[in-house]
Amino acid sequence: MTTTSEHATPTAAAASNLTDTDTQSSHTEHSVSVSASTPKSYADYYNNFDMNTLLEEIFGAHPDDRLNAYMACCGRHVRDGRADNIALVHEDTAGKMTRMTFGELDNASAQVANLLQSYGVQAGDRVATMLPRTPELLVVVLATWRLGAIYQPLFTAFGYDSIKYRMDKAETKVVFTNNDNRDKFKDLAQQTKMVMVGSQSDSQTSGDDNYFIKLAEIRAKQPKTTEPIILDTDAPFLQMFTSGTVGKSKGVNVPLAALPAFYLYMRYAIDLRQSDNYWNMADPGWAYGLYYAITGPLLLGVTTYFNEAGFDAANTRDFMIRHKITNLASSPTAFRMMKSSGVFEAFSTDAANNDSNKLSLRCANSAGETLNTEVVGWVESHLGCKVCDQYGQTETGMTCCEHHALEHERPVGSMGMALPGHTLVILDDDMQVLPDGEQGQLAVVVSQSPAFYFRGYSWNEKQAFADDYYLTGDIVERHHDGSYWFSGRDDDIIMTAGYRVGPTDVENTVLEHEAVAESAAVGIPDEVRGCMIKSYVVLKDGIEGSDEIAQQIKNLVRERLSAHAYPREVEFIKELPKTPSGKIQRFLLRSLSA
Repeated sequence: MTTTSEHATPTAAAASNLTDTDTQSSHTEHSVSVSASTPKSYADYYNNFDMNTLLEEIFGAHPDDRLNAYMACCGRHVRDGRADNIALVHEDTAGKMTRMTFGELDNASAQVANLLQSYGVQAGDRVATMLPRTPELLVVVLATWRLGAIYQPLFTAFGYDSIKYRMDKAETKVVFTNNDNRDKFKDLAQQTKMVMVGSQSDSQTSGDDNYFIKLAEIRAKQPKTTEPIILDTDAPFLQMFTSGTVGKSKGVNVPLAALPAFYLYMRYAIDLRQSDNYWNMADPGWAYGLYYAITGPLLLGVTTYFNEAGFDAANTRDFMIRHKITNLASSPTAFRMMKSSGVFEAFSTDAANNDSNKLSLRCANSAGETLNTEVVGWVESHLGCKVCDQYGQTETGMTCCEHHALEHERPVGSMGMALPGHTLVILDDDMQVLPDGEQGQLAVVVSQSPAFYFRGYSWNEKQAFADDYYLTGDIVERHHDGSYWFSGRDDDIIMTAGYRVGPTDVENTVLEHEAVAESAAVGIPDEVRGCMIKSYVVLKDGIEGSDEIAQQIKNLVRERLSAHAYPREVEFIKELPKTPSGKIQRFLLRSLSA
């Protein structure tokens, strides 16, 4: 691993607690597995899609590499002579850069895998991290996969309740965290093995208790080799959780069968190439970041970029310039924040502007919410590239996309076309297929979708299928050209800044406040976030609403649930609108704030 200063000037000896301190890398940052080519016809590729041909395209003469996610994303690149290719370029909050090759990831992940084995981790066990975007996170992910175990992300903004529920449900065997997040586990450390990640100074200041084992002190003692455990394609390698409108978040097992679908998205929608400097801005604590900032690019043998700093428009601009980012994946919220900041005005593609060549973007990709015409135009004029809208879910990965690498019409505002290997239909309430031009629920025809991999929630929390259809819960319209257009959800999921938030989680946390009798959470329009969360609160008899109570409620949800899921607005009302059976009518509350 090579660590450099803010401007990537090589140091004399790059030190790290992940790989040997005398290891240096000055090799190309790209694999040879993906190259630019003339775009294919979408219609031809989609209509002639063949899974066996795709598997040969990905894995060549080693089809069994798909039976272990570590082999698919790292081990095979080392075996095939690409050990010196850069897998990760990481920049921390102080601007220090670290580069890790596939060979260095191979050694480091073997050491952590041996450590996990010493803790009794076996195939099928869950191993979690609550870490920012760091090299250590990537090493733990690969180490977990190497053993055939299941990696479980814990978003760093989660509060105690969100963490405990996920750990209890998944029976998490080991958790890696750092000094900044360790206090969230004070009451959880006794139920699982805890490993502290960080610098030596972090380890010294984190306390010496019975539960937190310091990675920096024990990893180096482990061997640098261990054999990967071969599984079958139905075996899960990721344990995700997705929001729900009733009850707690639902578990989603992602099986190894998802790897070809991830490849399809990266290769034909993202159009990831060997020559790209690829940056997916999404946090790997969530599906889009974990699937397509880690798994996807490493599967293709292409360098992924991590920016540990939190979002800031100026930092985003400078990061893209400094690393000559050519292929960007982000969200409409991030693009809107870039636009509103004004820091990109100097990079307009106006021919009279000499600063435009500082950006190197070839293409951009957006997921999480619908892109509107204004944002699309701004990306083209100020970032100097085409942006494509793409749709997916935690359960399914991306299933409907504007494809950069496949030729088809891309009407602005559309979700795009079905990802190859997927057959999509629009259904009415009676599960009948609707004609073009009519709105209904988007569904995947399972028997006609060889690349589709989702088979149900981890603990059967909800029935997601009706006969041969997977029901997305999203209301969509298909046009005659084969493009799909998002209309809304058929439930009360709140989409805020690209995150899906279940209102029940927010409501239950608000109810923990001693003054609250009832609560309901809805999403209301917001210019930057798309939606923001608003809580309607009924207080207990004799208590008057106040700014102080409203702030207490906000702080409670931020601390107990998550920093992205707290209500930015609290309104006190006398009673909540309900059906005769007592179900909250959130649509009426939404109309009050429309």
